[in-house]
Amino acid sequence: MARRYDPERRQRIIDAAIRVVGQKGIAGLSHRTVAAEADVPLGSTTYHFKTLDDLLVAALRQANEGFAKVIASRGGLQDPETDLAAELADWMGEWLAGDRTGVELEYELYLAALRRPALRPVAAEWASDLAERLSHRTDPVTARALVALMDGICLQVLLTEAPYDEAYARDVLRRVIP
Repeated sequence: MARRYDPERRQRIIDAAIRVVGQKGIAGLSHRTVAAEADVPLGSTTYHFKTLDDLLVAALRQANEGFAKVIASRGGLQDPETDLAAELADWMGEWLAGDRTGVELEYELYLAALRRPALRPVAAEWASDLAERLSHRTDPVTARALVALMDGICLQVLLTEAPYDEAYARDVLRRVIP
């Protein structure tokens, strides 16, 4: 029997893993559940991703792209006249106003790095990339502080289910920006 050429299979497996984690959490993730969700043979998941950590790394890397796309689409960091605090507060509002399940999934994958060392470099990439982008408008220490503050605000909104308060975010961000 000839092997069927399927260049999109790896991506379908990643997308399926994201859906499984979104529905069942990381505890519900297995090669078998992902294979069923992606409608591929079980061997395909283990061929592309030897371990679940490999699959989670790919899923986290893809999830990290969600916030990066929000940032890239706006371009506010390029203009030195843009109110940085207002721009960042608006970014968070746009991201948090999106699909809540998707945002929660991104944080679940991000926080999974606490227990899964293989995920730590990918989780750190997100913070480093954002700090690098912010350091074009401020110094590197302030950029890292802004990333930590934004991360904390987003996490509190998700955990408390409180509505995002853009005015509050703008105010506290301004307190950090020199």
